[in-house]
Amino acid sequence: MIDTGYRGFRQEEMEYQYNPRESVPEYPQLAKKSAKSWLGVPYGSLPREKLDIYPADQPGGPVLIYIHGGYWRSGSKEDNCNFVPVFTERGASVVLVEYDLCPTVTISDIVRQTRSAIAWVYRNILRYSGNPAKIYLSGHSAGGHLTAMALAHDWASEGLPRDLIKGAVATSGVYDLDMVMRISVQEQVRLTPELAKRNSPFHHPPLPICPVIVAVGGAEPKGWQQMSEDFFNLCKERGVDCEYLIIPGANHYTMSEHLAHAASPLAQAMLRQMAL
Repeated sequence: MIDTGYRGFRQEEMEYQYNPRESVPEYPQLAKKSAKSWLGVPYGSLPREKLDIYPADQPGGPVLIYIHGGYWRSGSKEDNCNFVPVFTERGASVVLVEYDLCPTVTISDIVRQTRSAIAWVYRNILRYSGNPAKIYLSGHSAGGHLTAMALAHDWASEGLPRDLIKGAVATSGVYDLDMVMRISVQEQVRLTPELAKRNSPFHHPPLPICPVIVAVGGAEPKGWQQMSEDFFNLCKERGVDCEYLIIPGANHYTMSEHLAHAASPLAQAMLRQMAL
């Protein structure tokens, strides 16, 4: 029997196409600290339900909520704060979200946690000098997936504004959960077909309530780029005001370096979206 593979890739190609630790073995560990911050602010009762809040110098500016990646099984807010000064110095407060990791919890649990974090920020950020009427959302890799799931959420069902999120940027997101079940990260993520469908942006696309930028690295594998393009096309089909942005030369891990440079196309697109 001929192995036709998945989306044109043979099984032995799947790890390179969809597991960034294989396609970028030298992935960096980057972290910088900002002196002005509130660290470890709880948004829930569990130990990892915490936020790091980096306020802008002037109150009342936009708020960027950022969700880190790590294929839902690794990573932390502390390892993903190198870009913060680019935004705080230009007037945006930055909130980094922490959440529990697989296999201790399921992806459904993480989707719930990150939505809870966003709701907490809306209800409380005024106390930290941010403007709840100007909330923007971004996430990388698994954080891109969680960003997409937040954009699909009915915030009005929680008594919150339907357009709570004013703009979003998903970078190098993991949108195809059927694919995840076919590579090695499945050992820790432990998706079932039911969980994959329940948490798939392709089954639960973003609502057309705010502008969305779908960004991907130009040096990422073909399969990963196609996944982002497919998600972008879905957003367009659903009436989302959407932009597709390829960052030249960026691989899955150096996307964060581009975010940390104010002159980069990625940072510039995000600052424009927030009118900064």
